Amino acid sequence: NSMSQATVFELADRLLELRDRKAELEGFLKAVNAAIEETDRKLAEAMVNEELQNFVRGDRLFYLRTETYVSAKADRRQELIAWLKQHGMGDLVQETVHPRTLSAAVKELLEDEDDLPEDLSELVNVFEKTTVGLRKAK
Repeated sequence: NSMSQATVFELADRLLELRDRKAELEGFLKAVNAAIEETDRKLAEAMVNEELQNFVRGDRLFYLRTETYVSAKADRRQELIAWLKQHGMGDLVQETVHPRTLSAAVKELLEDEDDLPEDLSELVNVFEKTTVGLRKAK
């Protein structure tokens, strides 16, 4: 049994080490992404100032492009959906349920009842996964 406990502790140490490394890399990646965004913005600005639509440097073509991002105003989503439907764009609208929200609701149902209602159980897959949680010990 002491052999298996040693394995548990080795795996615990390894998990902690990997999570710390992941946090370190995520921090590094965040900094690199911020630097990319800043440099991209400055280069685009410089190209506009120089009236350069594109240029070749080394074996790469650099070019200006404009992307349009649109999102619904938070409190006007239902009105937007109605407008899209009225103007023949109803096929853009998709009703969705966020997976975590659905999981929480089903988990709650399962806590109250042993089984899901049969008509619901035919519509969802329920999968449980056991993992190791971590937090600072007191």
